Amino acid sequence: MYIVNNSKRLILIVVWSLWCSIVTAQQLQWNVDKAAVNRHTAELVKGPGKIRWAVLKKNSAATTDSSQTPADLTFSVSLPRAGTYEMITCAVTEQNLDSLVKHGKVETSHIKIQFPGQRPTKRIVFDSWNHSIQVAGKFDLSTPRQQVKIWLPKGIRLQYIAFKPYAPPAAPAAAQQYKPTVAPRPGRPRLWLNEESLPVIKSRLLTGENKAAWEKVKASARQPFTFAFDPEKEVFYNAALEQAAENKAFYYLMTGDTAIGRQAVELITHYLTMLEFGNVKYGDITREVGRAIYTGALVYDWCYALLDPSTKQTLRYHMMRQAREMEIGWPPFDNSAINGHGNEAQVNRDLLAMSIAIYDEDPLPYQYTAYIILEQLVPMRKFEYTSPRHNQGVDYGAYRFGWEMHAAWLFQRMTGHPVFDDNIKKLPYWWLYMRLPDGTMLHDGDMFSVRAHRLASYWKQPQTMLLCYAYANNPILKAEFEREGGLPDNPVLFLLVNDPALKLYTSLASLPLTQSYGNVIGGMVARTGWNNQPNSNDVIAQIKGGGYHFGNHQHADAGALEIYYHGMQLGHIGLYLSYGTPYDFNFNKRSVSHSMMLAIDPAEPLLFRTKANDGGSRFSQRFPVTPQETKTDPWFNYGTVASAAYHPASAEEPGYSYFKADLTAAYSAKMQQYTRSCCFLDLGRDDVPAAIILTDDMTTVQASFKKYWQVTTLQQPVQTSTGLVLHNAVNGIAGKTYMNMLLPAPENRQTEILSGDSATSTFGHPYTVSSPVVYRVMVSPQTARQQDRFLTVFQMARENVTPLPVSYYEAAQRYVITIGNRIVVMASSSGLIDAAFELLVPGDQPYEVVMTGLAPGFWNMQDSNGKIVSTVNIAAGENAWSFHAKAGTYKISPGRPYRDIRK
Repeated sequence: MYIVNNSKRLILIVVWSLWCSIVTAQQLQWNVDKAAVNRHTAELVKGPGKIRWAVLKKNSAATTDSSQTPADLTFSVSLPRAGTYEMITCAVTEQNLDSLVKHGKVETSHIKIQFPGQRPTKRIVFDSWNHSIQVAGKFDLSTPRQQVKIWLPKGIRLQYIAFKPYAPPAAPAAAQQYKPTVAPRPGRPRLWLNEESLPVIKSRLLTGENKAAWEKVKASARQPFTFAFDPEKEVFYNAALEQAAENKAFYYLMTGDTAIGRQAVELITHYLTMLEFGNVKYGDITREVGRAIYTGALVYDWCYALLDPSTKQTLRYHMMRQAREMEIGWPPFDNSAINGHGNEAQVNRDLLAMSIAIYDEDPLPYQYTAYIILEQLVPMRKFEYTSPRHNQGVDYGAYRFGWEMHAAWLFQRMTGHPVFDDNIKKLPYWWLYMRLPDGTMLHDGDMFSVRAHRLASYWKQPQTMLLCYAYANNPILKAEFEREGGLPDNPVLFLLVNDPALKLYTSLASLPLTQSYGNVIGGMVARTGWNNQPNSNDVIAQIKGGGYHFGNHQHADAGALEIYYHGMQLGHIGLYLSYGTPYDFNFNKRSVSHSMMLAIDPAEPLLFRTKANDGGSRFSQRFPVTPQETKTDPWFNYGTVASAAYHPASAEEPGYSYFKADLTAAYSAKMQQYTRSCCFLDLGRDDVPAAIILTDDMTTVQASFKKYWQVTTLQQPVQTSTGLVLHNAVNGIAGKTYMNMLLPAPENRQTEILSGDSATSTFGHPYTVSSPVVYRVMVSPQTARQQDRFLTVFQMARENVTPLPVSYYEAAQRYVITIGNRIVVMASSSGLIDAAFELLVPGDQPYEVVMTGLAPGFWNMQDSNGKIVSTVNIAAGENAWSFHAKAGTYKISPGRPYRDIRK
């Protein structure tokens, strides 16, 4: 009899059982009371209502790892027809029920399943992810009638098994009718090299840095790899075996050693025959599935001359068998390859490599993968990468871009011609600009490289950098690859693409100190130097905004500011701990964790499983898949880059970096108008190396929508009469940021500093994170109005250094701010300055003038005598001008001057 003393357990089990019944209403189901029960090992027990469970007897041992012991249950299953079916199981657990009620976690339990004529297979029957209902897997059944044998584990109560016909992903009509414009040519090899490039690769093996990599491959290839082959048993993935097979296949390709080549063929054939991932879904297992397919494809192509028809058929069958277990499915249309996991190795490397390898025997896989890459991915990336940064951020961007580079290489080496636009060669520079002196990166998107303890470690994605520098033949990127430690664990890939004649160029001094990113993913990174050493005195800042939002790992961070000076001074305080958790969707990815503007509309809809209204820009988990959709669907519109201008300092003109974005569209309908402008000043000083002027002009639909001007930081800020002092330190060297808020005036604003759990709360929704204390500074106007303007000056200064004096005044259409020997004019509203004005330059010291926010067209500067001393044509989209000026009063006016030639 089934007895439950714990009411929570009973409630939970009843809920599970009802859920099982509801979920499987449309399936063919066999309850355990219909099975033949091995009375020596198992028994049926009564559950709630009419439910019966099958369990192991108390004195019976679990036998899921044995194929000799008689089954505990045998089901006689009658299906409508032969074919491929998904098998579903429903079970409850006796293990850790109290823990499950409290924490939602239990140990993973497996059952063993066997169909007639097939080997036994171990499958998950209960775990922390899917609990009672498990899809045990896809099974190819040759007859409608099946005797299904089940071996039970300890602590599991099986209620039923069920079957439903497997429906593969539907291939779009366009893909079914597609005639690839680029196809594999006759001859072998095709993967990573062709008949023309094969002798080139061979000729490089003993040259320069390639020699050491070749020695690694040679040693591995010659080393026997022991693998016990038994087709009646299954094995989980084996990364060491896959690498051994790849090394042996490459060695054969380079040397013609048929004995080693046959070892590669035998090893991968036996392995793929036994390989079974079961119904494991955790840990993004599709990456391991894909790696096995990819390795099989390499051996198939590189050792093609050694394959007999039977071996070819075996390899094709098992690669395709695994392909349907990938997250993207087969045909590969369960996910998009534009974003998400579908944009990783699945299509760009694994299925593409397989489809190229088996093209002669089966052209359909290539037809589908070529359609996805050539007709969907390539046009989208041509559009996106006009902004040379990645929408998925520093970490996921580098990871996913690396897989796109696999596709770029595979097509180019197969045909001798590129299929991706050349703008992919420029994208990697973004990671150079984002690099910080402590080895980490400016923050962008979900960053799995940033851990809770926040200790600095050198950021690296060397595989991506290898493919990038070799593809572009770029010595600067090759130096970055070396700084990231190279790729010692993948010598084959290194040998396939590295040209030892390309000498690395370590200096970054030839690069401009500022990079703006155009109109698709707007933003600007400005630096005072390229000294990426821990004791560097460089300031690096990033301002973001404008363009489009692409969802997934991209954050809702329109207008976010980040400043590094001897450590992060202000920026992002969220942590990427796990995708889609309440903390992730309500804090980490949201505006509230960034240094940007918030405006609270209490009635703003909450979308994408969010629970907290943070007042920020729109949070999105949708992504566009075509350039046309991106540009025409207002949902993806995240504002417009209004101005972006950079001028390096010179004897003739002072240096500045200017950026302005209209971010109205990034917010919901609560926003009537919002622009943010940023002027970065490289001051050329050791004590105060840089300053930033930030302006915000925000008008909400209702005055009652409370606005917050926010900065987030990692160290406790100090409040002053003029604003705040932020600070951080690296290697014992401290840096400070003096924040002087000019508008709203002190009497017209209120400042709140949140710390610890309060800082990681989203307006009443607390999220506790195991990490050092973080801080949020929130400044809001004292009086509720529709329109509010903010004007803030940041100065980055060494410890114990007095910041430069700051003064400002406001006049028609403009702010005029003086910092040390710099005079900066900025538009005081969302619009541009388009009317004449006077500018006073004091005579106490030489001044450098930077004017931003000017309407496009000709502008003149006249001295006090009416003489035109300078004329400039302001470019649309730049809207900036700078010059050195002597003391005096100048009239700055729009229009082109014309002199009377008769005088």
